[in-house]
Amino acid sequence: MKTSAESRDAGARAAEELDLPPLAEGAGSIAEERLHRKRQLAAAFRIFARYGYDEGIAGHITARDPEFPDRFWVNPYAVHFSRIRVSDLLLLDERGHVVEGSRRTNKAAFWIHSSVHHARQDVMAVAHAHTIHGRAFAAMGRQLDPIIQEACAFYDDHVLFDEYKGLVLEKAEGRRIAARLGDRRAAILRHHGLLTVGRSVEEAVWWFIAMERACQMQLLADAAGRPRIMTDEEAVLAHRQFGNANMARHNFRLLADLVFEQEPDVLD
Repeated sequence: MKTSAESRDAGARAAEELDLPPLAEGAGSIAEERLHRKRQLAAAFRIFARYGYDEGIAGHITARDPEFPDRFWVNPYAVHFSRIRVSDLLLLDERGHVVEGSRRTNKAAFWIHSSVHHARQDVMAVAHAHTIHGRAFAAMGRQLDPIIQEACAFYDDHVLFDEYKGLVLEKAEGRRIAARLGDRRAAILRHHGLLTVGRSVEEAVWWFIAMERACQMQLLADAAGRPRIMTDEEAVLAHRQFGNANMARHNFRLLADLVFEQEPDVLD
């Protein structure tokens, strides 16, 4: 398991190799940072809608508040991802009470996300949705293999939560998911779907997109035959490059810029 120092060193090497301009993780004052996180969060839901990551009332993405770290912003209950605006977002406290916003929230969203946010103080955002390929792969009860370079963003950096007790409606199961996640960036929830985390909304959402695609590629490759597993050396190299947080932020912003240009009401 990688230490924080090793992760930072790997990230620095990857940034140098990829020659990507660094994107700032912060936006200035608390008020500016709060608005930035809410704008990225609202755009993230529009992106999920574009990819078809909606499934009725299911799915949620959260962003920790910069002033009150025990509180987080989340989508309101029963509002389609394609319609979510900055003004629709809710701020929940540590008990799940809405302290800002006029709608109700999803109970499962609180128990999963609050547990992860509490256990992982390094995590600013958490993404979870019921996607087609993520759920199909979650039914396999296994982790992803390093067969595609992009999938290696999760090499030795994701876990399988091998339990299923229906909807997550209690604190205990949320805590078990958080404990199983540990210090990794993603979890496959058996018979349920995918969950990803990040130090920014941009990272958590891009990792979710990347993991959903990795599940799709794994399913296709397994159906076609017996895919070649990358060597540890190959997978570690690909993880350093494709698991780079700065690259994730760049990838997300390409998608968010389209949303801001084509759907400006998201900022209302």
